[in-house]
Amino acid sequence: MRDRPHWSYSAISQYLRCPLQYFFQRILSLPSHSISCGLVMGSSVHAGLAEYHRRVKEQEEIDKEAIFKVFHECWDEKEANEKVLFRDGDNRDDSIGQGINLLEIYLQEPPPEKIVAIEHRFLVPLCNSQGEYLETPLVAITDLIKSTDQGLTVEEFKTSGRAYSESEVCSSLQPTCYVHAVQECLGQVPNVEYTILIKTKNPKVQRLKTSRYSEDCGRLGDLVQTIQRAVDLGIFYPVESPMNCSTCSFRQRCREWGQGPKPQEHLVQLQDSREAMECSLN
Repeated sequence: MRDRPHWSYSAISQYLRCPLQYFFQRILSLPSHSISCGLVMGSSVHAGLAEYHRRVKEQEEIDKEAIFKVFHECWDEKEANEKVLFRDGDNRDDSIGQGINLLEIYLQEPPPEKIVAIEHRFLVPLCNSQGEYLETPLVAITDLIKSTDQGLTVEEFKTSGRAYSESEVCSSLQPTCYVHAVQECLGQVPNVEYTILIKTKNPKVQRLKTSRYSEDCGRLGDLVQTIQRAVDLGIFYPVESPMNCSTCSFRQRCREWGQGPKPQEHLVQLQDSREAMECSLN
């Protein structure tokens, strides 16, 4: 059974980053035959962290080899489905070793206390700054929620080749999505803490805290409402940059952009197909 249409931080940020990539992946549902090494490592590290946190929460033995095994299984699954793209100078073995090192250094940190939830999925309504609810809800999946003396804290884990700046965390939409989701479902306004596992020669852990308020959540709703209008109007265009294009699965389709049917025509065709399917079901 397919999920109902929804927004997520990844979808919102993808449209803001490159509307044409959003169109290829989320409107046309074109298959992706490649994935960046960074995404594979991030997913694999997250899988290992989730196993570790589960063991902490359930007060089970912390078996590092079992945690590393989960990392490898996730990597192998990603690799089996898509071609992994490495940046110049990177290779598979070094990247896997780097990911294990990131897990190793995090396991040396004091374990989190009072874990409430691990990789919890929220489905919540969005509303704009006028208090009007949007038709399409928001899905947010939190890495870790823990209870502290100050209330709930959502902990977000990142793998990165460099340290984050405080301004990056303060301006990111991701904490806003988390705060809105937790407030809607649990009735509490949580704090958000970033734990960045930095992929330098000597890996290290960076922690940054941030907060969001009701006006931030309303602004998120305004932004999503505007993006939804743009999507409905078929406004899709490429944003070319080394960051966007170097590991994009749709580079060839992007180069052909403008030569075939326009996105608006695709949207009309998709809408006609949906209506025809609904008629046949009735």
